[in-house]
Amino acid sequence: MPEQSIDQWLQLLPELWTALGQTMTMLGIGLAAAVLLGGPLGVLLFLVSPGQSLANRWLAAPLGWFVNTVRSLPFIVLLVALVPLTRLIAGTSIGPLAAAVPLSCAAIPYFARLVEQNLRDVPRGVIEAAHAMGASEWQIVLRVLLVEARSGLVLALTVLAISFLSYSAVAGVVGGGGIGDLAIRYGYYRFETDVMLATVVLLVAIVQLIQLTGNRVARHLDKR
Repeated sequence: MPEQSIDQWLQLLPELWTALGQTMTMLGIGLAAAVLLGGPLGVLLFLVSPGQSLANRWLAAPLGWFVNTVRSLPFIVLLVALVPLTRLIAGTSIGPLAAAVPLSCAAIPYFARLVEQNLRDVPRGVIEAAHAMGASEWQIVLRVLLVEARSGLVLALTVLAISFLSYSAVAGVVGGGGIGDLAIRYGYYRFETDVMLATVVLLVAIVQLIQLTGNRVARHLDKR
């Protein structure tokens, strides 16, 4: 490798490390919001759906409509539409913290629907047995539903993490920072194909690591 190319890569390494940190920040905040807010929303969607113990069509319909509406919006559109909210929460519309706001707003309904679908896979007989033993709804959620569905929930979170890793790259295009921003600035505007290739390889490596980790944890939790 020519000495000039080596020097260029050495100069790029600190910026690549910073971009990786920004991407992990966006992804971490988005996933935290998904688990803390999207998880309970998904449980509520399941409980109020037809045929369940707390079935309520007047609540299920608007909740389902909200989740479907947000999930139907392309992320780049949601990113722009939420600029006022982003400025209100983060104080700015650029940077990784600002990009984390629309990422979180997109992740919450996405994960909520995944949680609902996994809870539907819990055998109906297990839930009915818990009811017969006098368990409260709160106990059924914590000790039956979430326990029985934990392996699937881990895989759902894995899918969410991989999907929103690509979303964080999109956020970089409009000033969100991260690996996507680095790829655009060097690989597109400066025509440095090797930098673009390096960012692609880095993203692929992160995806593989997330998937392998998720699969291993899910297998460990699956007691069936």
